[in-house]
Amino acid sequence: MSLETTEQHHLSPENSVEGNDQYSLPSRIHLELKKESSSDFKQFEANDQCRHPRIHMELQEKSNTSFKQFVIKKLQKSCQCSPTKAKNVIFGFFPVLRWLPKYDLKKNILGDVMSGLIVGILLVPQSIAYSLLAGQEPIYGLYTSFFASIIYFLLGTSRHISVGIFGILCLMIGEVVDRELNKAGYDTAHIAPSLGMISNESTSLNQTPDRICDRSCYAITVGSTVTFMAGVYQVAMGFFQVGFVSVYLSDALLSGFVTGASFTILTSQAKYLLGLRLPRSNGVGSLITTWIHIFRNIHKTNVCDLITSLLCLLVLLPTKELNEHFKSKLKAPIPTELIVVVAATLASHFGKLNEKYNTSIAGYIPTGFMPPKAPDWNLIPSLAIDAIAMSIIGFAITVSLSEMFAKKHGYTVKANQEMYAIGFCNIIPSFFHCFTTSAALAKTLVKESTGCQTQLSGVVTALVLLLVLLVIAPLFYSLQKSVLGVITIVNLRGALCKFKDLPKMWRVNRMDTVIWFVTMLSSALLSTEIGLLIGVCFSMFCVILRTQKPKSSLLGLVEESEIFESMSAYKNLQAKPGIKIFRFVAPLYYINKECFKSALYKKTLNPVLVKAAQKKAAKRKIKKETVTLSGIQDEVSVQLSHDPLELHTIVIDCSAIQFLDTAGIHMLKEVRRDYEAIGIQVLLAQCNPSVKDSLARGEYCENEDKNLFYSVCEAVAFAEETQNQKETCIPNGLSLSSNQLNK
Repeated sequence: MSLETTEQHHLSPENSVEGNDQYSLPSRIHLELKKESSSDFKQFEANDQCRHPRIHMELQEKSNTSFKQFVIKKLQKSCQCSPTKAKNVIFGFFPVLRWLPKYDLKKNILGDVMSGLIVGILLVPQSIAYSLLAGQEPIYGLYTSFFASIIYFLLGTSRHISVGIFGILCLMIGEVVDRELNKAGYDTAHIAPSLGMISNESTSLNQTPDRICDRSCYAITVGSTVTFMAGVYQVAMGFFQVGFVSVYLSDALLSGFVTGASFTILTSQAKYLLGLRLPRSNGVGSLITTWIHIFRNIHKTNVCDLITSLLCLLVLLPTKELNEHFKSKLKAPIPTELIVVVAATLASHFGKLNEKYNTSIAGYIPTGFMPPKAPDWNLIPSLAIDAIAMSIIGFAITVSLSEMFAKKHGYTVKANQEMYAIGFCNIIPSFFHCFTTSAALAKTLVKESTGCQTQLSGVVTALVLLLVLLVIAPLFYSLQKSVLGVITIVNLRGALCKFKDLPKMWRVNRMDTVIWFVTMLSSALLSTEIGLLIGVCFSMFCVILRTQKPKSSLLGLVEESEIFESMSAYKNLQAKPGIKIFRFVAPLYYINKECFKSALYKKTLNPVLVKAAQKKAAKRKIKKETVTLSGIQDEVSVQLSHDPLELHTIVIDCSAIQFLDTAGIHMLKEVRRDYEAIGIQVLLAQCNPSVKDSLARGEYCENEDKNLFYSVCEAVAFAEETQNQKETCIPNGLSLSSNQLNK
């Protein structure tokens, strides 16, 4: 067989463009050679496979279970009952049954008692102060903290978090309460009489036979009803195991939300510091509206309340900083808030500030517990939407804190059980005149730093609150509301200090910083609910934006290795001649498919322009009557950039492509078709199983092994060996007529 005949055998249809080709010549050359004998090609292909072994992996067999069978199997598994399973279910729902029998009294009791006492002492003034923020009487804040501590002890899986009143949720409840009070015709500008003026009997406060529920009674009814709904949502999320909802609330989003809401809290408390009796502004722009009202009524400032507020600030702020600065040396933080509350109460009582200067005071706080009362079911339709945001925020804060401290101390928490725990911390107390709770960072940090070991510290905290509820509560009658407002504002210190972290956040991730600013501003200037919604939507938009215009790069070989890395990121990488390796760092789907195509064409070669130049050259008959193979390449290059068309293979590194959709598969097919039209083969490397499955279902290639490779190195070796074999098959004196070129 002559050399020319032998070489023509290698230019068979298997290497043509129409035959899913790996040959880099223009398609019209192959069309002329399609009729040649291909009897030796199978032998050539076999020899090729022997010289370049391919990696083959066997897929796991997938069960052909139908959806109906899957559901039946799950139901059967769930409905089966045995003593062991019943025990596991009960112990799983009540984690206290697992850890309490194993409690190491000698090792843990001191730390638990100490942390429980300190947190309980801190909770007393904070519970009273946050009640004002929630639009409730002080006693209800104490109830809320007490019941939450007991219930989380029974159901919670975190050993360190402190569950109780949380400022952001109190703010959201207060906005809902004021809105419903306005709907019901109550005058929110008028401060309701203190509980003691209604009745001296704690058991008959809201149930006097000759009166309909007064403002205070209706406020806690609204608060407990929205709390009940929030708890139901949280338990439902736990039952359906949708804890993934919290992943949409990133750290940057939550931090921005808390900071923005802190400005709203500060604004709502400013009137107490000045002793002004103003209605709470609700709705969009309430922060600006409140400050307008404050400045319009600034001349009505109660001087006594203002002086008291300034004195409390001068005491609380420095001591808080000292506690923070010396926390490693102090065995327990100084309970400055309690000291200030006691001192202010004594000063107000003996100085008769209410009688002389008309200062606002807490009023009578009854002892004991009120009888249980069911939420108002008629209010549920108007409160159901408000409860959604509260349930998500409460759950997200609780789970994030519990996971953070569990990781720090080397144990695990169950997200769904946490959802049950916080849900029942809202459902059960809603029948006992309580409002929404969640974990709180400040109290959790105090609890951890004072030696907390287990959930038993929550019981100690509850006992401190119980002592206050049964004995001490009435002694706070003369406590000025300005003092409570100062306590609330001082506790916002941590959230407001987040501005110090912005430069570092900007250096680490600018997108997170933008999310923080957008969420913070919308939460502060619009409203907490709208701010949260805007933050979530903007966060998701940023994720989409990142995948819409992702990074892409060409890869080069690291010397003396089989590793390929980005040539734009690293120096001294070797580029393979005739091969371009392209990496796309994002899923390939309908949003970014055009970005993928344009980036690939820009960084490698635009096959559409090459094909257009070839057709234009053919029409104008620029080419000579007879040209050599290298001459054909030179003529095409003249129309483009005067550089020889040396590219013969493009390898797409799919390691960073997490998934494909239908549009992504069509785009890969289109790209492959465009490149094959000018004789360039396209290979895919490092596809994960999900991408491979999508390609198989999308019929990307008939033979999966032909274009898919397990590594970039394998794909490059295959391309080089294939090209080398093709070059040896091209006769030096091969010439084609112009008629052949135009076919």
